[in-house]
Amino acid sequence: MIHTLPELAARLGKGQRLLGLDVGTKTIGLAVADPGLVVASPIGTLRRTKFGQDARELARTIRDYTIGGLVIGLPLNMDGSEGPRAESTRAFAKNLMERPDLLGWDAEIAFWDERLSTSAVERFMIGEADMTRKRRDEVVDKMAAAYILQGALDALAHQRRMAEREADADNDADGDFDDLPDRDD
Repeated sequence: MIHTLPELAARLGKGQRLLGLDVGTKTIGLAVADPGLVVASPIGTLRRTKFGQDARELARTIRDYTIGGLVIGLPLNMDGSEGPRAESTRAFAKNLMERPDLLGWDAEIAFWDERLSTSAVERFMIGEADMTRKRRDEVVDKMAAAYILQGALDALAHQRRMAEREADADNDADGDFDDLPDRDD
């Protein structure tokens, strides 16, 4: 089922994690969130073959890392519209949802805008990490998946902070001053 990011996070069971996917035509980059949904870590790259084999490989990762939801990078155009790559990514997600027998569970999915994720990761690997082209080619997809998933995790953290601030403001506005320290006169 397709969810918003906050809906997907709310559906996670205790100890379940999110798996970030950077779906390309030749590979799928993979990254996993820690159980606290704070940090994304790259874990690997799948070489794409047939959909059934790709889904079985994902199923193994889902089991191994106690995954409760997928955050799939959606490659939007710079103007925010969806082109052929976004349509292909949506089709991949639809196929996952239609084949729970291959995954071993009903896919819970949220999309995350991945514009410029690969180029940002490549710039980092060239400028900061000083990686060779060969090494960049080996890791760029899983690093892009981590970049996508980290963006989603940061957005969730921001939403949690905003909700906490609203709750604090509501508590302060109710005229109840129980949270203030007592003054000894």
